[in-house]
Amino acid sequence: MQYKKITIRLTPYDETASQILMAQMGDLGFDSFEETPDGFIGYAQIANYVEGSLASLQTLVEGVSFSFDEDVVEDEDWNKEWEENYFKPIVIDGRCRIRSPFQEADSSMQYEIVIDPKMSFGTGYHETTTMMLQYLMEKDFIGKRILDMGCGTGILGIMARLRLSGEVDCVDIDEWCYRNTTDNVALNGVNGINIILGGADVLPQQPLYDVVIANINRNILVNDMHFYARCLKSGGQMFLSGFYTADAEIVVREAQRFGLSLVERKEINDWNGLMLVKA
Repeated sequence: MQYKKITIRLTPYDETASQILMAQMGDLGFDSFEETPDGFIGYAQIANYVEGSLASLQTLVEGVSFSFDEDVVEDEDWNKEWEENYFKPIVIDGRCRIRSPFQEADSSMQYEIVIDPKMSFGTGYHETTTMMLQYLMEKDFIGKRILDMGCGTGILGIMARLRLSGEVDCVDIDEWCYRNTTDNVALNGVNGINIILGGADVLPQQPLYDVVIANINRNILVNDMHFYARCLKSGGQMFLSGFYTADAEIVVREAQRFGLSLVERKEINDWNGLMLVKA
């Protein structure tokens, strides 16, 4: 599989501008990002990339400009060195440690998740993944049937099982994410996780889940909200992230159309995480 690689350079570097551009590129089909000292690198499957679409990008930050280079890479090439040499363990709230297979275990942690990220989103570095993991550690999921929509590396589904949830369905439309989740589930030795390749169209048409988790960009969340709400039981919880504070109200309004109410909200560096409950 080939990927479009876009290297963005900001002048001067500005974190807010960088996050804005990442969000815009997420809407253009880019699903993986790697930060650099002066910007970031974005990756999109060739099949999802529209030539000329980058012309629509804008920083919306006064005094900051950007330039970019384009390249095409094979899926196994771009992050091998990063996986082995630059991925550092992450500790969240002093309870959960995320590490690669190349790093030693830490028995002092309450939870430890091994992630071989490859091309998939979800290592814990991003604020949205952190907030979702925080929710998973804070709430009671014992015995609950869970949908992890847009599972990426499978990190959230794995954490749910470590928190003694019932069965978890990890769903992703990207074949690489499907394979990566399969590998990571095996690395962590967890069972009870069903890995499904597909989009929202593969979701059940009846209430099946006690909990729906979706860490995806705003446009997809809004577009597919009715699918998520349809398969969530009455009284079930929905945890959403993948969008900025400015977009949170748009997501909440769409959720309310399908009987969901906002219960709790998190924010880290202008990224938002929401907890909602279905009536």
